[in-house]
Amino acid sequence: MHDVQHISVYIARPPAEVYEFASDPRNLPRWAAGLARSEVRREGDEWVADAPFGKVRVRFVQPNSFGVLDHDVKLESGVTIHNPMRVVPNAEGSEFVFTLIRQPGMSDRKFAQDKAAVENDLKTLKGVLERKPRS
Repeated sequence: MHDVQHISVYIARPPAEVYEFASDPRNLPRWAAGLARSEVRREGDEWVADAPFGKVRVRFVQPNSFGVLDHDVKLESGVTIHNPMRVVPNAEGSEFVFTLIRQPGMSDRKFAQDKAAVENDLKTLKGVLERKPRS
């Protein structure tokens, strides 16, 4: 069993709007600096990005009406990391939840760094979406 941290942020936007934005991999560089530092390009059913830790291949679940944004990140080493992510209705807005799972052999320091990076990304997502004009 691995340690798990559920990291969330409230976003004052309807769930459908949050889901639409966050489910488009082309938007990753606007809010997910921990995963995509530059343009994301499609290669088949994967998206390729330059992450702070090297080139990654990202594969998202199929679009759905449940707010599920799970995705697998394949590292250059060949290791694949599954990242559960959800948009959940919360009053007039949304709760955006990322489940961070400690990888085998990961130190406490590295796990804390990963958590801080996710928290930063979610704060950026909140900022981007709350500044965006309503549709």
